[in-house]
Amino acid sequence: MISRLSLASRLALLFAGCTAVVSLLAGVLFNHASEMHFIELDQQLLDGKLVALRSTLQGVDTPQLFAQREAQLRTELTRQPDLTLRISAAGQRWFDGAAGMSLPEAPGLHRLQNAGTDYRVYNVPLAPSQPDSPQLSLILDITHHQHFLQRMQHLIWLTVGLSALATALLGAWAARSGLRPLRRMGDVAASVSAHSLTQRLPEQHMPPELAELAQVFNAMLGRLDDAFQRLSAFSADIAHELRTPLSNLLTHTQVILTQPRPLEDYREALHSNLEELQWMAQLVNDMLYLAKADHGLLVPTREPLALAEEVDALLEFFTLLAEDAQVSLVCAGAAHTRGDRSMLRRALSNLLDNALRFTPAGGEVRVRMTEDARGVTLTVENSGEGIAPALLPRLFDRFYRVDPARREGSSEHAGLGLAITQSIVRAHGGRIYCESQAGWTRFVIELPKED
Repeated sequence: MISRLSLASRLALLFAGCTAVVSLLAGVLFNHASEMHFIELDQQLLDGKLVALRSTLQGVDTPQLFAQREAQLRTELTRQPDLTLRISAAGQRWFDGAAGMSLPEAPGLHRLQNAGTDYRVYNVPLAPSQPDSPQLSLILDITHHQHFLQRMQHLIWLTVGLSALATALLGAWAARSGLRPLRRMGDVAASVSAHSLTQRLPEQHMPPELAELAQVFNAMLGRLDDAFQRLSAFSADIAHELRTPLSNLLTHTQVILTQPRPLEDYREALHSNLEELQWMAQLVNDMLYLAKADHGLLVPTREPLALAEEVDALLEFFTLLAEDAQVSLVCAGAAHTRGDRSMLRRALSNLLDNALRFTPAGGEVRVRMTEDARGVTLTVENSGEGIAPALLPRLFDRFYRVDPARREGSSEHAGLGLAITQSIVRAHGGRIYCESQAGWTRFVIELPKED
């Protein structure tokens, strides 16, 4: 939005932002410097007291010797009312002026809060040159320091807030009249979310410059809505399809590893897992193929093709499968087009495979080709149980299967064949649709006439 404002408005907003940022950085740095200053003061105080305590307890390395110096130690501690001490050695506490407090054990300076009171804890050995020296924990009450810092922080944040508010108000006053149309657009844009991507900005009664911006923004929302729907469907479908084979792999492998088995059993297990992995690899390859189609990366070559010859080659391949299923294959007509041989063969192969799977024994699969001034029409139809009209628009959805019993992941068909076929046909500039009536299901491919 800044690019649509006048120069004066942009300068006012930038000045307000810079003022707020500089004030905030200055406040943070000053607060940090104050904290470091108090830490240095506490360190100096504790170091001074440490010298006096080491002098008082010099040579003390047993509880008996400490008992002789305890009175002197207490006298020394009375000189600093906000300082207390804990002395421990070999897991025993010789002196504990902080009963009930859980202190850090690591050497050095630490900050501790207990029962609403802030402390600085300084852990050092009584005699650094002795490895088994008793450990001193000097505990300094720094509540008055923290109160001062809190008041300072409140003052800093108040100053930062007031300065930012003042400069923001000045910038808003300068740009108010110019930003009114953008504020109206902002109200609409603010209501747009992942659950309401269908909303659009109003383009009527707007200045020409903002009307163009609204058109671009609406187009972007349309693309986001489409991409979001595709991504949501893809995530759900791919997770659904991969769940069963992954579960099979895990279960099978866990069962095999429960006890030692003959080498042949391991070989059979690997072969079984290989089938699942091959299916998963094919699924990933198909999804990558469809992703290329979605991003316009599926660019077919253009070479002259005699569709009758391509269909005959495919029917020769499917003949044995059709004989096993007791289904007859029929081809009629002829047509010529320009396209990618491997891609069109894959599309036709998917349709033939789909037709054979759903044709009952004794049924028939027909392939018909026609050519006219408008283009080429290729039809693959099979006899058998029809498809309800309400389901026809969903046949080309990814992972969709008409038969609910085949909804789980399958090592044979993942429900991507028709989606891939549609992507190939669209890449050639054509369209594909399905009809089902009177005991016949018909898939029709229409390719445009090549110039």
